[in-house]
Parts: sequence; C-alpha cells; structure tokens
Amino acid sequence: MKEQKSNPTARIWEIAKPEHGRLMLSVVLAVLGVVSGIVPFVSAARIISGMISGNREWSYYLVFVIAAFAGFACKSLFYAMGLSVSHKATFSLLGEIRKQIFAKLPRMPLGTIIDTSSGKLKQIIVDEVERMERPIAHMIPELTSNIIGAIAVWIYMMIIDWRMGLICLVSVPLGLMFFGFIAASYSEDYKKSVEITQDMNTSIVEYVHGIEVIKAYSQSRSSFQKFKDKVMANASFYCYWMKKTEVCQSLCYTIAPCTLVTVLPIGWYMYISGSISADVFMTSIMLSMCIVGPILAAIQFTDSSAKVATTVATVDELLAGEEQEHSKTPVTFETHNIEFCDVNYSYHENEEVLHHVNLRVPEKSFTALVGPSGSGKSTIAKLVGGFWDVKDGSVKMDGKDLREIPLEQLYDQVAYVSQDNWLFDDTIMNNIRMGDTSASDEAVREAAKASGCDEFITALPEGYETKVGSGGARLSGGERQRIAIARAMLKDAPIVILDEATAYIDPENEAVIQRALTKLMKDKTVIIIAHRLSTITDADQIVLINKGTVECSGTHSELLNGSALYNAMWQAHISEGGAA
Repeated sequence: MKEQKSNPTARIWEIAKPEHGRLMLSVVLAVLGVVSGIVPFVSAARIISGMISGNREWSYYLVFVIAAFAGFACKSLFYAMGLSVSHKATFSLLGEIRKQIFAKLPRMPLGTIIDTSSGKLKQIIVDEVERMERPIAHMIPELTSNIIGAIAVWIYMMIIDWRMGLICLVSVPLGLMFFGFIAASYSEDYKKSVEITQDMNTSIVEYVHGIEVIKAYSQSRSSFQKFKDKVMANASFYCYWMKKTEVCQSLCYTIAPCTLVTVLPIGWYMYISGSISADVFMTSIMLSMCIVGPILAAIQFTDSSAKVATTVATVDELLAGEEQEHSKTPVTFETHNIEFCDVNYSYHENEEVLHHVNLRVPEKSFTALVGPSGSGKSTIAKLVGGFWDVKDGSVKMDGKDLREIPLEQLYDQVAYVSQDNWLFDDTIMNNIRMGDTSASDEAVREAAKASGCDEFITALPEGYETKVGSGGARLSGGERQRIAIARAMLKDAPIVILDEATAYIDPENEAVIQRALTKLMKDKTVIIIAHRLSTITDADQIVLINKGTVECSGTHSELLNGSALYNAMWQAHISEGGAA
C-alpha cells in the first residue's frame, strides 16, 4: 500500500486531480462571492457615517444603497455558481472513484474479498465515498474563500486603523481554544465511529441473510438481541460523543464571533478621546461583524477536515490493496496441460495450507481431488482458476506460469462450478447468459436443456424471464446448481473445475445432472473435487490430498491397493450406501 499523506486536505486535493480546473474555478467564484458579501457592510458603515456627519445629499446615500444591493446580488450569484461548478466536479469525481473501486475488486485476490464483510464493502463504496462529497464540493471552495475573505477584511481594518484591527481579534483565538479541545481527539473519535458503524452494518447484513437459519433453529430472540446490541452500541457511542463535545462546541460558537465585545467599548473610548474618527469607528464595527461569518464557516470545515483523514484512509486502503500482478500480453495456448511445481501457499501470511505440491493434470483428462475436509483440495482448484496467485513455486498452464497469462484470458480458460454458486438478482435467462454475454436466447435455452433445468424453468409463471432474487433466493439449492451448470456449459471453457457440483442435487435429478456433467466435461480438461467417491471411480487419475500435500495419485484400483487412507475413505463411503 502506498504511504498516506499526513495532511488529509492535501490528499483530497490529490484525489481530485482530474477536476482541478473546475475546482479552482469554484474557488475563484467563491472568493468573489465572499468579497461581494463585504460590500453591504462597508456600504452600511459609510451610510451611518454620513448620517452622523449630517450629510443630507440623497445621491450620496443612493450610491451606497445601490452598491449594497449589487454586493448582495453578486454574493448570491457567485456563491451559487461556485457551488454548482464544485458539485459537478465532485459528483463526477465520486463516480470515478466508485468505478475505480469496482474495477479494483476483480483484480484483488479472492481471499481478500472473502475476508472483507459485505457490510464493510457497502460502507466503503456507498457511505465513505459519499462522505467525501462535502469536503470536496464545499470545503475546497468555501473554506478557501472564507479564509481569504476573513484575511482580506482584517487587512482592510488594519489599513484603516491597526489598533482596531488587533482589537477585533481578541475573542477569536479564545473561542478557537475550546474548539481545539474537541479537535485534539476528533480524528480518533471519528475513526471509532466509522468502525462501530461498519460493525453495525455487518450485523444487519448477517441478520438479514441468516433469517432463514434463525427461524429454522428458533434463534430469533438471541439473534435479534445480538443485532439489537450492535445497533444500541452504535447509538450509545454517538450519544457519548455528542455529550463529550457539546460544552466546548457551544463555548466556541458563542465566544469566537463576539468581536463587538472588545470593538464597541474600546472603540468608543478611542472615539471620545479623539484617537479615531466616527467614520473609522463605524467602519470598524461593521467590518468586525463581517469577519464573524467567514470564521464560523471556517470552524465548521475544521470539523470536516478531521473526518477526511479517516474517510480518505479507508477508501485509499481499498484502492491501494494488493492486486494480482499478471502480464497484459495475451498468450497462445497449444494445450491445456496444468502443472503444479513445488507450490507452497498460505492465506495472508497465515499458517501455510499447501506444502510442496507437485501435480500434473494432462489436457482433456479427468482428474479427481479427494481427501479429508480442510486438506487443501479447494485451494488447489482455485489456484488453477486464478483466484489467487502463488508466491512460492509455480502453477503452469501449457507450460506458462499463470502470472504470464492476463487475468481476463485466464478466466476465459476455466469454467468453475462450486457447491455454493451465486446467482444475481436478475432473470434466469440473464443468469445463464453470464457464461457468455454474447449468447443468443436460443443458445441459452439449449444450455438449459443440456443441463436438465429447462423443464423446471418453463414450468415457472414467467419462464426464463423469472427473477431469481438476491443470490437465487427464490429457487431451491438444486435448481440454483443446475443453472450454474448451464452457465458453465454456455461458457464452453477448455478447463472445467467442479467443486462438489452435485452437492445440492436430490437423488431424483442426480441422473439428469450426471448426464449434463458428462456433456459439460466432453473433450475438456476436468478437475473434480469429490467426497462421494463412487462418482469418480472412472477418473483418469485420482489425487489424494492430505494435510496440504499430495500423498499419492493413481487410478481408483491403484489407490485402493496402495493407499490405506484412500481405502479407509472408500470403505466408509460404501458402508453408507454411497456405491449403490
């Protein structure tokens, strides 16, 4: 991950680089708006001075009335124009950031995605990116313009009378001191608020997705209590945070703008003693009030600036996450032989799960991976599919290291069917078409027929246009599995990986699915992960994986005679009627 900048505002500016032009324009417009907003105050001061001096010329007052009106109108116009420009730039930028995140996710190792909860990803992609809207659209133009505006007014006061310029600032640092007490721990508190909100979001997603299990096992009360505890913890933290800051915040907003507390008495004393004229006194009063607005606005953006550090770091953490580094140059395949060469593998630097794996899968052969649960079978299969990259040893296809093959081209070579296949909240037609987005409706129907799911699809009220729900929730496990097989058949990839692909198939439809799988595997390089050993007795080779290493390999009969572990697994299988 790249090193983060210590200044969050600088990092925001860096992220906004594609929109620097429009954001600079918004700053210029905002500055013009702030400067225009000063004109009515100066005009009012001149009008009051004229009244005090006894000036009765209408033309004198008319000029300043028109100037005040023009200043107010220009302030509103420039402010609206500046915000319009900055928001257009910001929403364009936020859209681009989200596109970068969605483009980033497929390039990251699958393990990283699996280890990140969907609640946290939603929090980052939706909420955290959205939180950048205010800092970019408002903070950059408004904070800049307010600071410049306040400085400009103060400089003008110093030019009129330097003593009044210094007097008007007495309340400001005193008020800001109380805000400093809040700012000292604000970044840490805000970071905690993000973490506790992510925790709550994860709990919400878990509760909603697990409602079926919760009801089935009568865990509604305990599961809801866990969900309730997360929500209450979130609410309690925010209540604590608000109570912690409310006194200092109130003192800050009360004291900082009180410039007249010093300007009025001291200025009056200086006026009656002849140190300043009435004109200077009135102008100083009006200009000191003019400083108040920009200062309050700047204080509000100090709060936003503190939030930016956590928000940007969270988004950056995802954008700067580890990627699978593959060649960008397409390769040509003469065969689809697969070879593992002394592969060691671990997830995220944790305990090693594969140890010195050497394995060869010939092209158009049928290879079965068997072994105890947790032995590393699925890890081997997913390494072939490019879901992860090895750092120790190599996995080769047609003699080429997988890292030499562009990821998109590698994915095109493999059709992966697992026991838990995800269906999108779309029609059955479009879910099958995921295997080949250019396939015609007729090709989709042919794949469905070949996989044995055309009959149940046509029986549905809307047939192939039936929406399956999120994750395929409106279909049974067996129906989802058959649609996944149809999708793989439509893809027609040269390598087929089946990870317990018949796990959810009922006995009545198993024969249909087995015939479908036979068609799917024809003239393909096939790797099957199986616990039901009777389904792989005719495999060209059976590879026994035990404790992360290849213990032995051979045909069914060879392993029965040569491996005590395989023989024990077979005996356990047939004793349960598995070979029937």
